[in-house]
Formats: sequence, structure tokens, C-alpha cells
Amino acid sequence: MNKIRFVKEALFDIENVVFWYEKQRIGLSYDFELCLEAGINTISRNPDLFQKKYKNIRMHFISRFPYGIHYRLEKDEIIVIGVFHTSRSPKNWSKRLEL
Repeated sequence: MNKIRFVKEALFDIENVVFWYEKQRIGLSYDFELCLEAGINTISRNPDLFQKKYKNIRMHFISRFPYGIHYRLEKDEIIVIGVFHTSRSPKNWSKRLEL
């Protein structure tokens, strides 16, 4: 397994999604977290599995939820730059490409 690091903005993304889903239905945020964890584990086991979407950024869609885990590879580390809803335009978060 590869080392995974989350930039602080990605952690804020996750926190916002968790709060939103919990407001929708008690326990739904837990389901999201389980699917997110499964996605992170998949990326950790085989980070090259997913194609590059924007420059050097790869994306893995989370099962059951309309979110993608956006990450890049650097040497022996996976850097998660965001967890975004699939309807968001890359232009809205392109500044994170430099993080």
C-alpha cells in the first residue's frame, strides 16, 4: 500500500460532504464515509489504475455517491487534492493543482 496524504482543502471537502449527508438522513454520512474509505483503499492498492483527468490529476469515482476522489502521484506518495461532486467544473478548483 502506498502512503496517502490529504491536503487540508480535501479534508474540508470531506467534512462538508459528511455534514450535508447527515442533515439529509441520520446515518447517511456514515455510508458515505464507508464508500470513501473503500475508494481510498482501492487507490492505495493500485494508484495507476485510474486515468489522468486534468494534467497530472487522477480521479476515482466513489461508489453509490456522485463524488470523485482527485489525487496525484508523487514518488511514493498519493496526494488527495479534493473530493468533489461530479457536477463541479474543474475550473472551480484548478488552483488546487499547485498544492
